[in-house]
Amino acid sequence: MTPLSGLLFDKDGTLFDFAETWEAWAEAFLLRACRQDRTRARRIGAQVGFDLDQRQFDRSSIVIAGTPGEVTEALLPHLPEYDFPTLCRMLDDEAAVAPQREAVPLAPLLGHLRGLGLRLGVATNDAERPARAHLEQAGVTHFFDFIAGYDSGHGGKPAPGQMLAFADALALAPECIAMIGDSTHDLRAGRAAGMTCVGVLTGPAEAEMLAPFADVILPDIGHLPAWLDSR
Repeated sequence: MTPLSGLLFDKDGTLFDFAETWEAWAEAFLLRACRQDRTRARRIGAQVGFDLDQRQFDRSSIVIAGTPGEVTEALLPHLPEYDFPTLCRMLDDEAAVAPQREAVPLAPLLGHLRGLGLRLGVATNDAERPARAHLEQAGVTHFFDFIAGYDSGHGGKPAPGQMLAFADALALAPECIAMIGDSTHDLRAGRAAGMTCVGVLTGPAEAEMLAPFADVILPDIGHLPAWLDSR
């Protein structure tokens, strides 16, 4: 078994609990975009798989794994008063201030992983600006050698561009890296790059959805040290 030198994390649903962050964000964004018209916000939310009254995403929602650009494209027909750049910027603005709940206490875990000599990175389909804001809020930015959003010049998942950029930036072979994520987009990207793929269950996807793409499925990233020891 090839020893691992790097761990590349998805952000939402992996480092941070998906529901606690993005359900609050969706409500805030929709009400802002609809100028507090809750009836309209409810109708538009349904178009992207979000139940405003229940504050809950459908598992097929484009918001779960899509980029802000893809979400903007899905919303634009329902919000014709906005152009693409304005609506996308609004998405990013609300994302940057969305409340974050760590999936597990991040600082001790990331410090432990760094102590093992592992290089760490973040590859998210969120934009880089809110991604950095979330990591700063959690006080963990300094643990990461690499942070990329869909707009950082490497594309978004499930394409492998972010994965390969991490490998290149740290001069690591892809087979020495594990990609850790909560969605099939994450795991497909890791597989396309030739990495070990670790699924976690702190996002909307259930184990059976992740299993075809994962080498291992863990309840959350707090189980990484034990899994690494078992290798």
